[in-house]
Amino acid sequence: MLNEQTVTILNALKLHGMARGFGERLSDSAQADLSHAEFVALLVQDEKTYRDNQRLKRLLKNARLRQQAALEDIDYAHPRGLTKQVVLELSNTQWIAAHRTVLISGPTGIGKSFISCALGNLAARAGYTVLYTRAPTLFESLQQARGDGSHLKAITKLGKAQLLVIDDLLLTPLAEWERRDLLEIVEDRYGSGATVITSQCPIKDWHPNIGDPTLADSICDRLLHNAYRIELRGESMRKTRGAS
Repeated sequence: MLNEQTVTILNALKLHGMARGFGERLSDSAQADLSHAEFVALLVQDEKTYRDNQRLKRLLKNARLRQQAALEDIDYAHPRGLTKQVVLELSNTQWIAAHRTVLISGPTGIGKSFISCALGNLAARAGYTVLYTRAPTLFESLQQARGDGSHLKAITKLGKAQLLVIDDLLLTPLAEWERRDLLEIVEDRYGSGATVITSQCPIKDWHPNIGDPTLADSICDRLLHNAYRIELRGESMRKTRGAS
């Protein structure tokens, strides 16, 4: 009866990890010889593990990653110019803490989105807040926000993410307002947040494809400075796998 009351109180205090661990550890005869201090220490660890897991679930849910990709699942056998060295360098997350940018270009089906989502997954598991969005969806939502008066709030939200992933940039020519929104995002995040951008457009062609030379100068200057460049090439992985 006392044990049941203890579990009830722990849950009421929102110590759900301790409540679960309390019941499990009482039924484990191997822990019968533990001192009170050791038993409590294990319960505290149970609570920490529970909270860490809950935080990770929230981070992954809020990230809205397009796919559940992981760096360890990257295919290096397919000839596309991706080296293990650059992936290994990105796997330590120092680039996120340093607010650096990762630019990934290449033809459709070459694995750009997979790599970007794998980096987002890595960041969330390291405790960083992540936000994934496709560029067309991003610009559409910002245009709607401009109409209902929440544009500044939307831009601010993008700036607060510790890692922002923008997939499929420059699929189509940018409208004037899209260029200005992109500059606002890039300017707001420069030196304060890490960013991953994917595009079918080769990185060397981003400047002319952005359009307005003045805005393109400002955008590219911030994006390209101290950025990791992953320039993929070759045949679509979807085609080659479908043919095998």
